[in-house]
Amino acid sequence: MSHEFDPPPEVTDPPAQVTGTDPEHRRSFVDRALNLIERLGNMLPDPAVLFLLLMVAVWLASAALAPVPFTEIHPVTGEPIRIQNQLDGENLAEFLATMVATFVGFHPLGVVLVALLGVGVAEHTGFINAGLKALLGITAKSLLTPMLLLVAIVSHTAADAGYVLVIPLGGVIFHAAGRHPLAGIAAAFAGVSGGFSANFIPSGFDPLLQGLTQAGAQVIDPDRLVNPLCNWYFTGVSSLLIVLIGWFLTDRVIEPRLQDTTIDGDLSDLQPMERLGRREWLGLAAALGAMAASIAALTVLSLAQNSPLRSPNGGLTASDARLMRSIVPLIFLLFLIPGVVYGYVAGTVHDHRDIIKGMSKSMSAMGYYIVLAFFASLFIKAFNDSNLGALLALKGADGLRALSLPPQVTIVGIILLTALVNLLVGSASAKWALLAPIFVPMLMQLGISPELTQAAYRVGDSTTNIVTPLMPYFPLVVVYGQRYVKGTGIGTLVSLMLPYALVFLASWSVLLVVYWMIGLPLGLDAPYTYP
Repeated sequence: MSHEFDPPPEVTDPPAQVTGTDPEHRRSFVDRALNLIERLGNMLPDPAVLFLLLMVAVWLASAALAPVPFTEIHPVTGEPIRIQNQLDGENLAEFLATMVATFVGFHPLGVVLVALLGVGVAEHTGFINAGLKALLGITAKSLLTPMLLLVAIVSHTAADAGYVLVIPLGGVIFHAAGRHPLAGIAAAFAGVSGGFSANFIPSGFDPLLQGLTQAGAQVIDPDRLVNPLCNWYFTGVSSLLIVLIGWFLTDRVIEPRLQDTTIDGDLSDLQPMERLGRREWLGLAAALGAMAASIAALTVLSLAQNSPLRSPNGGLTASDARLMRSIVPLIFLLFLIPGVVYGYVAGTVHDHRDIIKGMSKSMSAMGYYIVLAFFASLFIKAFNDSNLGALLALKGADGLRALSLPPQVTIVGIILLTALVNLLVGSASAKWALLAPIFVPMLMQLGISPELTQAAYRVGDSTTNIVTPLMPYFPLVVVYGQRYVKGTGIGTLVSLMLPYALVFLASWSVLLVVYWMIGLPLGLDAPYTYP
């Protein structure tokens, strides 16, 4: 998942360019704009503290607005909306009494922890690394760029593995192929981070967003359910878009710009991408076989007419089907099983203690996320209980309705607003925890479904990751570049990634609107309109 966990070491004062031009020329408009973004972002508190401050702001606003009568009709009660004072003694006592339950019941927390238990084993045993290296190792030189982008997209399934594995491998394999290594790093970064929401394989990020989207929808409609795979078809098609555009930009725009950039880094300690050994190939074959067998067994079990994985109405893709409610445990198992098989066959695992060590290692990186989830859960509860979310949604919907904008323009506006917020707040789940209680019910009042709003958020959340120095892995990518070109700095990386960000943002927004106008399904159980 994108930039959620253990941040990499900070880079101190990297040079701004690689081309030796004069300092005044280096301070282009883009550089000045990015410096401003960096300063503004650094002025923001840590996201965990931000949620705490927002919770206090909700308390104070609820106390101030509780006596104020409003004419907006609450869609659930059918009565004029009333703000509930969260500083009232009764509400404060209830807040304290339910604090633990609020935190433990926070949907994204369990999703992330359970999914990463399986991913942690697959990563610890070497299954993920072996799979990615095998794909890149057997690729023809002419298809190196699209394969690298495809591998970068697939790496989203394994949490943040793409940042620490695929991006440096992009430099290694491009250099080995006689191409400019910065182009390989840029292409991999574009696929891993710029195309973060493009994936044809479900991951733990899908149910994580779904839980927040569903909570936002239930501000208006308490019975509204959202399918964890409600954007699956769209993100699958988006994968093709990112690969094709990334391929064109890398080969036709980025790499030609790098022709005059000298590779002057110390490459004496640069290790070539190791080929898989015999045992590793055997382990990979056995692991993929185990994964295929698991998927086949799940398919047979699901297709049975009396399958316990079906919904009460007999459906498999409905939100209340046990299959859909089991997405996170299935992700856990579909990484755990092949990870264990690979470990034993390849010899990277000797006993069950190594398996537990892999799980423990993945959990050790989750400390910050758990703290973030604690404060986010309390903010969301206070925001919903106060009725401020419903009030903002109703007033925002009235304002947008008065503008009489086409719904397509509204959706593009949500994409652009998310892209701007993404420049300052890096964590994808933190942003959606903040925005979903406002965006989702507001657009529901305009007849736009929660599933479509979530898809718009995912587009905006992905595209500007690669041009904001506040993204936790951005400094690490600068370090990757400095290995090959000593003068690589923040300005260098931004200048490389800006074409990807702008073209991804424009083309992906157009794709969503065209996809919507054609009427293609966004995913499972995913309407475009509400109700």
